[in-house]
Amino acid sequence: QVQLVESGGGLVQAGGSLRLSCAASGRTFSSYSMGWFRQAPGKEREFVVAISSGYSTYYADSVKGRFTISRDNAKNTVYLQMNSLKPEDTAVYYCAATGLPLPPRSYERWGYWGQGTQVTVSS
Repeated sequence: QVQLVESGGGLVQAGGSLRLSCAASGRTFSSYSMGWFRQAPGKEREFVVAISSGYSTYYADSVKGRFTISRDNAKNTVYLQMNSLKPEDTAVYYCAATGLPLPPRSYERWGYWGQGTQVTVSS
């Protein structure tokens, strides 16, 4: 069982930066693939970025070059550094974990979720 708690969301102007954190419980954090999804009002939850247990990273085209995912296994934490934010990045951001070695882009295949943190980018 994995419990996930996100932090770091907030309000930022377009072009600004935020860093989200996701703290995970459990002794097997290093074996999980970790990911970030987001959901805007009236839209489906969408894949943003993921990092495998082997530190391979996967990005949605919409965030490539602007967002960076990283993990610190000693702290059981995964981070999402978001730069050059745009109003269309506004959403609730969710941290997720899966035991699958290749992190899927479909949210249905992730087994563990945090409660979400709001990110609002003003124009």
